[in-house]
Amino acid sequence: MIFGQDRAELRRMYSDAWRKHEDGLPLSALEQQIADVVKLHPEYWSTITSGDVDADFPPEAGQSNPYLHMGLHLGLREQIATDRPAGIGAIWRQLSLRGGDPHDIEHRMIECLAETLWEAQSANAMPDEARYLERLNRL
Repeated sequence: MIFGQDRAELRRMYSDAWRKHEDGLPLSALEQQIADVVKLHPEYWSTITSGDVDADFPPEAGQSNPYLHMGLHLGLREQIATDRPAGIGAIWRQLSLRGGDPHDIEHRMIECLAETLWEAQSANAMPDEARYLERLNRL
């Protein structure tokens, strides 16, 4: 497992990677991936640099969880890189060939991933990869 089970530890990984990036320090491959995603989200920079690893982001308060959002970016990028589930790399390439901002394409794909994960969690089941790929193919 790349990340530990501790939420504060995971959040510190984001802030540490971003701080190292900002200071021009060498980054591990994982830290570089994290910094690349953080770089795309200036709206989250103050949260990342605040050091408050215990903050909650309740949806009912109209807040999105920046760590969840960026984690979905990282997860999607890993899926594309490994083509797991099989076919997701081709879907990414097809969407990219149509043009548009790569970050916006990721956001559209992340919506499908988040919905699939929510359904799996709600049903206490494994994510339905076929349904996930169907959603992606409709983009």
